[in-house]
Amino acid sequence: MAAALSMDALLTALQKLSVAHGLVLRDGANHEVAGEVEKIGAKWWFGGRKVSYRMSCRLAEAERTVHFREVVTERSWGIPPPTLTVETTSTSGWQRSGTRKDVSVGAQGGTLDYASFRNAVEQAVKAAGWTFHLEGGRFP
Repeated sequence: MAAALSMDALLTALQKLSVAHGLVLRDGANHEVAGEVEKIGAKWWFGGRKVSYRMSCRLAEAERTVHFREVVTERSWGIPPPTLTVETTSTSGWQRSGTRKDVSVGAQGGTLDYASFRNAVEQAVKAAGWTFHLEGGRFP
């Protein structure tokens, strides 16, 4: 088995992975990667709707564990535009998988894959020789 990556090397790899998936990184605390991306958006004269994906990865060097948190938030204001939403989900414990696709007035909308980024992080963490821990029910 290959030697485990150092904390700094894994932190850098997770930051690159986040940017590659389109997340805008926020200032995280020490030994943390945190980011957000707006995946679905629709506006019209009377209001609008946005669906965002937020995540954080906190590295604990003593345990060689990455604590991962994620949340999908939906915000609306005024009277949101009429939207056709197609969603398929499956839930096992705290892990939510599936996709959501919204189509709204004027070709607005978007697609969100609930598990693609989490799965990519889990693979990268395990390949680095660390343990992946999903902290469900907690905001990033």
